[in-house]
Amino acid sequence: MVLHTLELLKKEVPLEEESLCIPEDIKTGLVLVDIINGFCTIGSGNLAPRETNIQISEMIDESVKLSRVFCEKKWPVLAFLDTHQPGKLEHPYPSHCLAGSHESNLVPALEWLEKEPNVTIRRKDCYDGYIGSIQEDGSNAFADWVKTNNIQLLLVAGICTDICVLDFVCSTLSARNRGLLAPLEDVVVYSHGCATFDFPESATRGIKDALPHPQEIMHHMGLYMAKGRGAKIAKDVAFGALKK
Repeated sequence: MVLHTLELLKKEVPLEEESLCIPEDIKTGLVLVDIINGFCTIGSGNLAPRETNIQISEMIDESVKLSRVFCEKKWPVLAFLDTHQPGKLEHPYPSHCLAGSHESNLVPALEWLEKEPNVTIRRKDCYDGYIGSIQEDGSNAFADWVKTNNIQLLLVAGICTDICVLDFVCSTLSARNRGLLAPLEDVVVYSHGCATFDFPESATRGIKDALPHPQEIMHHMGLYMAKGRGAKIAKDVAFGALKK
């Protein structure tokens, strides 16, 4: 049933992806959204996968590859980590990724990022990393990161495609359109570097406020909605020579 629905969805709302080749002279930043244990490591909390998930595993592998290249080039990387205070829930989701817990930390494959000088770690307590970057004095840590590094192209990977990734991308595009993120020009979402969770309709029965969340369908819709807001969707990423 889900496979048939996915095929129909892709026919009715097709998503055209492109190949991305990043020129060496375009200031590019990488944003990793919530690639943490609480969303990616089996058994690590209420919202973690219960078993191996191919889409999530691929997302981690691709994010590691990108991170290695960016760090070798000393290009800026910003990693958002979902981190909540006890008692402050995000309806309709159960308690997750509490501050100080293993859940709110980077997955093992990316822990090395914390020691890299070109990497900025930003903990956030909401879906949207842009909103989660607002500081007490009204400034925005993400916007400052973009401006300080003169980022022209932003490459985004992470989880969940249709929730935290999408919310961040939409806010970033709105801010760019209002001239708040100069010199940022393009926001690119890497499809294979993103993933979402799988929660079929059968699993929601008897759970109050639970919503069905078929993984492949919601992943597709997250990418589709991001493109509809003005993002580019990349099916592969390469690094090239200087832009002519």
